[in-house]
Amino acid sequence: MAAIFWLSSQSLLPGAGLIPEWLDFDWLHHATAYAGLAVVTLRALARGRAAAVGPASVAGAWLMATVYGVTDEWHQSFVPGRMADARDLLADGVGAALGLGLAWAWSIIRRSP
Repeated sequence: MAAIFWLSSQSLLPGAGLIPEWLDFDWLHHATAYAGLAVVTLRALARGRAAAVGPASVAGAWLMATVYGVTDEWHQSFVPGRMADARDLLADGVGAALGLGLAWAWSIIRRSP
């Protein structure tokens, strides 16, 4: 969360201008960041145990990551040169869901005999 907050506080993101505009997929950056946040949150909720990963912990991790995405978009609305964007929030939620889906699948594989 601290890394996301710090990046959201920047008027100009580090490395801006290094990637050609036609290759700069902002939604991919959002999805990747929030997938990581959701997976770390899931690990905390499951106390690091694959056996504790289930519907409740996955839903809780998704909710926490997505609510943080809402607060992050609101925070960006106060940063000069940045703005809140519903599409970014959508990418945050979808990225969190995809990351959690992979983590849940991995926890099932780990529990298999």
